[in-house]
Amino acid sequence: MLFAMIILSVVLIIFLTAVLKVHPFLSLLAGAFFIGITSGMPLLTVVDTVNEGFGGLMKGIGIVIVSGTIIGVILEKSGAAYRMAEVVLRVIGEKRPQLAMSLIGYIVSIPVFCDSGFVILTSLKKALAKRAGVTIASMSVALATGLFATHTLVPPTPGPIAAAGNIGAEGYLGVIIIIGLIVAIPATVVGYLWAVKVGSKITVPEDEESITFDYDEIVKSFGEMPSAFKAFLPIVLPIILIGAGSVAKLTMGESGFSSLLQFIGSPTVALLFGVLAAFLLLPKWNEETLTGWIGDGLKEAAPILLITGAGGAFGKVISTSGVAELIGEMNFTALAGGALFLLVPFLISAALKTAQGSSTAALVIASTLVAPLLPAMGIEGAIPLALVVMAVGAGAMTVSHVNDSFFWVVTEFSGMKVTDAYKAQTMATLLMGLTTIVFTMILWVILV
Repeated sequence: MLFAMIILSVVLIIFLTAVLKVHPFLSLLAGAFFIGITSGMPLLTVVDTVNEGFGGLMKGIGIVIVSGTIIGVILEKSGAAYRMAEVVLRVIGEKRPQLAMSLIGYIVSIPVFCDSGFVILTSLKKALAKRAGVTIASMSVALATGLFATHTLVPPTPGPIAAAGNIGAEGYLGVIIIIGLIVAIPATVVGYLWAVKVGSKITVPEDEESITFDYDEIVKSFGEMPSAFKAFLPIVLPIILIGAGSVAKLTMGESGFSSLLQFIGSPTVALLFGVLAAFLLLPKWNEETLTGWIGDGLKEAAPILLITGAGGAFGKVISTSGVAELIGEMNFTALAGGALFLLVPFLISAALKTAQGSSTAALVIASTLVAPLLPAMGIEGAIPLALVVMAVGAGAMTVSHVNDSFFWVVTEFSGMKVTDAYKAQTMATLLMGLTTIVFTMILWVILV
């Protein structure tokens, strides 16, 4: 009966979000109260558990999410994201324009939301398409799939951070970043190949127009851009610090130097250093940047924090309801052991993504639902939990279609028809998700 109530709560969340268009924050809270009440918990305990779950998750990853969004906004507004794109173009060369766009998306979407990344790089994409003589659709799909891969798999993007927090892996963000960067590679490659194969056959009205997009003029239109070092530093510095902290924790014992490395390598402190590095990108230190730009970052972080916190409340009510004890009494190993277990979070996340459209909501809800299963399956430690996050992320990219805002950003800014966008973008995300879960299962067999 308890499992039936949990399934009904998920159906309720999907119905409220996808059909009635209720914000995921309220939908998740409704699901949390539904489970708490129908499972027989005392009413006041339900309230306390919801509050505890919300606050507990914020304690672990709240500042990390806010810092990540502030870095993303500064990179976007300062032209640093564009500078990173230009560096990749110089390295890859303009003879492989789709590959260049895929790699640009892969890098830019680590701190910048994929929707924003696609919009700010649209002019570059069109200029390069005209210059290289390839279709705008192929460039659009290459950019979109590169952005989507790291958006769903690599912290400090809020979705993967929230998933890590929900399954108790917030202390392993360094490992999750490294594994995410690796797992995102085959997903990006598949998106690139699909862009070349299918996107090259799709034409949009702009392909036929004689309007020229001068690459050099587009670059000049962004004004004075920061150096490559300053542009990459806010992304690279936190990753290095988190990695150093993880290594110190595993190999250096209790020395003072180890404690220092673990302090600056904790995700909260490392991301704050990333914010400080992003300050080097500010054109001026005044109210517009120090208050306005950072305020924009806080506004972007607010809905993510609310959804994540509500997901924490939902998960806490589930774990308190007694489902963990029920799972412990069942032989889940017989149902799906080892790498096959990863199909469980993948399928849950894919169903949620397809039904309601938001990758972040899919990551939050799916990770919440699978969290009670992990202790019963004996899944603990950095690498196993990181691979669970990858499985949830693989589902969260499967598939992007008309109920996903990113689908419409790609469709409208590329000029594709909806039917063409289904062939190009939606099918690409399906193939990316399937590739990612297969690759994640292979890594499980090798590393676990």
